[in-house]
Amino acid sequence: MAEEKGMSPWEQHSAVIKLPRFDYNAPSSLLRNSHSGFLITCTIKREKSATKEAISILHKFLGSGHYHTLNNPNEEDTTSKRRKICTQDAAEECFDESPTANSGADGKLSSPVKAEAEKDGIANLSLVKLTRNGLLLLTFPINTHPDTVTIVSNIIQALESGTVSLPVWCHRIFPIQATCNLNEKELQEVVSMLVKKFLADKQDKLERPLKFAVGFNRRGIEETTLAKENSNDSKAFSLLDRNKCFGVVASAVNHVVEDSVVDLRSPELSVLVELLPLSGVPDASIIVAVSVLPRNLVSTKPRLCIKALNSNTKEGSVAT
Repeated sequence: MAEEKGMSPWEQHSAVIKLPRFDYNAPSSLLRNSHSGFLITCTIKREKSATKEAISILHKFLGSGHYHTLNNPNEEDTTSKRRKICTQDAAEECFDESPTANSGADGKLSSPVKAEAEKDGIANLSLVKLTRNGLLLLTFPINTHPDTVTIVSNIIQALESGTVSLPVWCHRIFPIQATCNLNEKELQEVVSMLVKKFLADKQDKLERPLKFAVGFNRRGIEETTLAKENSNDSKAFSLLDRNKCFGVVASAVNHVVEDSVVDLRSPELSVLVELLPLSGVPDASIIVAVSVLPRNLVSTKPRLCIKALNSNTKEGSVAT
């Protein structure tokens, strides 16, 4: 008992939150369908601690107003009360890296894996295995429409106001509105759809000409064998070139809003494209996450990116 009292708040909550298993069917679902979710940057080699921390944070903000497919609200309190207390060693064992037949083909966790995840506060979210350290990917199933941008906005506001403790391991949470294959047709369609939604939500509150910016994060793709072997394949991999990707995205924005101009200093909307380094997909397949974000969620210096959760984030310790 004395030992428990001596534990820090982080040690206490990391002891009760179990880690979900990887959903090994989620990458194939991402190849076929658009998904929403969260891409989280974290301290390298602290992915397990960051997963626990992310689950704890998201659990506080995934309310019934944010997405359609939820547990019975009457079950929520009893579920949290049934959490098992596990030691740090036991929690590490929960991070099962073996494939499981219990994951649904649509990327949705099913029983008993789903039951475990729901018990730990991430109902209907799949943990997706990635090939790069310092990143976590959590996705919702298809046909689920969460307002991921509002969720992350609420998280950042709570952190800035001090109502939620600053995270230790998680540095940025990128709200994924949609995913697609990295090709001109799909990327233009997704960007156009998200810009139209952004304009509809903002109605007449936007200034004209509309100022926008584009960010593309490839997270070290230049270093991979994939990029080197296919650098001359202009058809399949041309959009790995930043300027070509920027051109496609800017064209999509201009098509929706004719009086729009690029402004990298104070954009009213920012289109961020994030390459997802998925594990277990064909080498020729490149999936990206796309979001159109308001100015309060992005920082423009030293580069365009989602706001950090902690102003003391050390860029050298995360997968930038």
